[in-house]
Amino acid sequence: MKVTMRTLSKFVGISFLVFFGTEFSVAQVNNSNNNANAQQPAQVQTQQAPATQNQSSGGPVLGPSTNLPPDGAYTPQDADHRRVVPPAQMRAADVMWKQRIWRVINTKEKINQQLYYPVEDNSNRISLFQLIKNALLSGEISAYDFNIVDLDDYRVRLTKTEVQGKLSSIDTIPDENGNMKAVTNDVDPGKIRGYMLKEDWHFEKQRSVIDPRILWICPRIVTINKNTNQEDPTAGPTSLFWVSFPEIRPLLAKTPVFNQQNDAEWRTFDDIFWKRQFNSQIVMSNNVYNRAIAAYLKGVDALQENDKIHDKIAELEHDMWQY
Repeated sequence: MKVTMRTLSKFVGISFLVFFGTEFSVAQVNNSNNNANAQQPAQVQTQQAPATQNQSSGGPVLGPSTNLPPDGAYTPQDADHRRVVPPAQMRAADVMWKQRIWRVINTKEKINQQLYYPVEDNSNRISLFQLIKNALLSGEISAYDFNIVDLDDYRVRLTKTEVQGKLSSIDTIPDENGNMKAVTNDVDPGKIRGYMLKEDWHFEKQRSVIDPRILWICPRIVTINKNTNQEDPTAGPTSLFWVSFPEIRPLLAKTPVFNQQNDAEWRTFDDIFWKRQFNSQIVMSNNVYNRAIAAYLKGVDALQENDKIHDKIAELEHDMWQY
């Protein structure tokens, strides 16, 4: 009996070792197979990697423009999301006083150079005239005829052909054989000498403020002498056409402008006009004779008349308050 039990226990022990030894061997085989399968994609990737290299120079192939390195320490703010700040609503019953004024912005002045430059195309900025020109040719805005006799007249809307005619000139020059031929010359942004603004100044009693509103803007270019085909220094700039300022404001609000004091705070054309960060001279205010200042005053006297109109508006606002 003792021999039988001892023999049975040995048989059970041997069977136990054989069973678990077999399972351990199968597990090792499975693990090795799994490791081999996991390494196969890496081997494929390693074999395919040289295919993306430049065979001629051995360097990497240049990727698309979206993979270009950043041009700065941070991503600049996109101006396309900017919206137009709507002006305060104004009722006719709340307007206690109003005066219509025409003023001229001279782009030769340093403070107004942000409206003049860049003269040539730039990937970051665009001049105000080039912006107006592109918007007119694309049909986004309309232009109206400039009546030099009546600055308050804007009833004639220009067609696209008429606008193109004002934005270009046709000159005749001799060719190689001496024959005259017609050449179309577009208006150079460098020929812009300023802008004329037509605006209304109101005193609105609900807010008790003097509120200026720009209504129209007109580009002005140099006057060309037809005989010499050069700029005429004795003649003033030529006004092209009127453009509705409220109509072009959405485009002005999305166009960045170089800030001469801080390169980290670029503004828009709409900011320049809305905050009145420009210098100008008044050339006319509403009067019974319907005449401009230059019609009856010249030189220093005309500048003094400009200051007199400014002082009149400031005194009116001052007199509305009691101290």
